[in-house]
Amino acid sequence: MEEYFPLVDNDGHVIGKSTRKECHSGSFLLHPVVHLHVFNSKKELYLQKRVMTKDIQPGKWDTSVGGHVDYGETVEIALRREVREELGMVDFEPIFMIRYKFVSDKEAELVNSHFTIYDGEIFPNPTEISEGRFWSIEEITSNIGKNVFTPNFELEFSKLLTEKMFPL
Repeated sequence: MEEYFPLVDNDGHVIGKSTRKECHSGSFLLHPVVHLHVFNSKKELYLQKRVMTKDIQPGKWDTSVGGHVDYGETVEIALRREVREELGMVDFEPIFMIRYKFVSDKEAELVNSHFTIYDGEIFPNPTEISEGRFWSIEEITSNIGKNVFTPNFELEFSKLLTEKMFPL
């Protein structure tokens, strides 16, 4: 069964739909994704390590949760679905931070980024995440540019840190 993503304009308005394969094939069709940065009360940030079978950036540390909005879903519904699927979290309050366009060598995404503060249990989905843990902000900043993180995470983390959008 084909997986369809909505195609959006720069403001996030749906203007069409396309398959996952086509969106990730170098077509640069703009499609929405959701990110959630999970902080604990010690102001540490949970990161996930992507499994080696991922088609984009396998084996790299990445945002706590990241996923695509399916065709017919709202950003809010997709965010809650992705968080439940990837980390098993259902009781959290997302706070919207920023929306921006990210273009890699294979795709164009409209990223809807949120954060939450959460001290509950986390259950990483082993089909998507090889490991996960909380990192100090200093530990993250000292590893930027060392091929540890996905380029998207590095860009977003640096932007949000510079603009003081994180709850630090």
